[in-house]
Amino acid sequence: MTAQPRPSENAAATPATPPPGCPAHQGARSLSGPGFQTDPFGVYGEMRGEHGPVAPVLLDGDIPGWLVLGYRELHQVTSDAELFTRDANQWNQWPNVPENWPLAPMISRDQTSVVYATGEDHQRRAEAIGEALEAVDPYELRSQAELIADRLVDEFCHEGEAELIADYARLLPELVLARIYGIPDAEGPALVQAMNDAIDGKENALESYQHVYLVMRQLASAKRTAPAPDVASRLVAAYRGYSDELLVQDFIVIMTAGHQPTADWIGNTLRLLLTDERFALSLSGGRHSVGQAMNEVLWEDTPVANLAARWATRDTTLAGKHIRKGDLLILGFHGANTDPLVRPDSDAFTEGNSAFLSFGHGEHRCPHPAQEIAETIAKTAVEVLLDRLPDVRLAVPSDTLLWRPSAWVRGLSALPVAFTPAPKGAR
Repeated sequence: MTAQPRPSENAAATPATPPPGCPAHQGARSLSGPGFQTDPFGVYGEMRGEHGPVAPVLLDGDIPGWLVLGYRELHQVTSDAELFTRDANQWNQWPNVPENWPLAPMISRDQTSVVYATGEDHQRRAEAIGEALEAVDPYELRSQAELIADRLVDEFCHEGEAELIADYARLLPELVLARIYGIPDAEGPALVQAMNDAIDGKENALESYQHVYLVMRQLASAKRTAPAPDVASRLVAAYRGYSDELLVQDFIVIMTAGHQPTADWIGNTLRLLLTDERFALSLSGGRHSVGQAMNEVLWEDTPVANLAARWATRDTTLAGKHIRKGDLLILGFHGANTDPLVRPDSDAFTEGNSAFLSFGHGEHRCPHPAQEIAETIAKTAVEVLLDRLPDVRLAVPSDTLLWRPSAWVRGLSALPVAFTPAPKGAR
C-alpha cells in the first residue's frame, strides 16, 4: 500500500452558463459538475485561482449562489449570524426556484426546523437538543455500537469479501441512533435509503424526504403516548408548547445530521487506513492510528463537504466580492479545511489538530454532545471491524474507488474488501 497523493489542481468540471444579467456570476461553476466528486481539490484550486476564497456557483436549475472556500471567510460567515442569517425567507431567488426543485429538502422557505431558526427560538431549541443528547450514557452507547457492529460483521465475516459501505458503514450509525432515539429496528434499512437519496438530491429526493418525515411523525406520536428513557422522549418533554410539526422537523434534522456524516466518517476512515501507508504501518502497533486517521479525514475528506446555507441580510463585501442582500452563501467546509493559507503543507500530519470546521462554527455549529456521539459510533465501528478482520485489504485498486455523486457530501459509493474468512460459528 502506498500513500495517496492529493489530486492535481486541474479541475474536471467546466464552468456553467451564468444566469442572464448577473455579471458577478461570470465563470460560475455548477455544483452538479462531476469534478466535485472526481477531483474536488482540483476544482477548489481552480476556483480559488479564478475567484479567490469566495466563488460564484450555480445550484440545480441554474440558481446562483456563492461558495465560501476560504477558511477565514467561512469562519467570518458562521460567526456573524446578524449579517449572514439562517432565515431562508431572506433569499432573493425564490421567484426563480422551480416547482419540485431537487434541493427542496435542504433549502426551503417552509422549513421550520432548528437549522433555520434564529434568535431566542434557536437558542431554546438548540439547548433542548443538546441536553437530550448529553443524557445518552456513553458506556451504553459504546456497548450498543459494539453489539450492532459485531452483528453486521457476522453477516459477512465468513465470506472472505464484503462491500463495507452498503453492508456496514451506512447501516451502523442509523441502527445505533435508532436504539438511543427510540426508533424500532425494523425501520432502519428503509430509513437509511431514504436519507441517502434525499441528501444526494436524486430524482426521488422529495419522495424519500416524505418517507423520512412519516417515520419521524410516527415517532413523535408514539413518544407522546408512551415516553421512554430515550432521546426522542426527552425532546418531546422539552418541546412542550411547540407544535408536532416543528418537533418532527427537528427529529429529521438531528437524525439525518447524526447518521449520514457518521456513516461517511466511518467509510472515509476505513479507506484511509487501507490505502495510506502512514496509517497502515502503525495499525498493528495500537489504536492510536485509528484516532489519527479519523482526525485526518475531517481535514482532508470531511463528510459534510458543502452545506446550505446562509443569506446576507444586507449588501456587503466578502473577500472582495459584492454580496447583495438576499444572496445565498454555501458553507464550503471541504474547501476551507484544505485552504492552502491554513494548510500550506497538505501532506503533513494534522497530529490531533482539531481546528477544522467540519462541525461548523458559531451558534449553529453541531452541538458538542452530538459530536461526541458521532465520534464514539465511528471509532467503535472502525475498531470492531479491524479487530474482527485483522487482515482486511482492498479488493480493487485504490484509484478505482468512486465517490458518491454529490457536491454536498464526501463519501464513497462503495468500498470492496477481501480478508481471510472466519470459521463457521466463530466470532
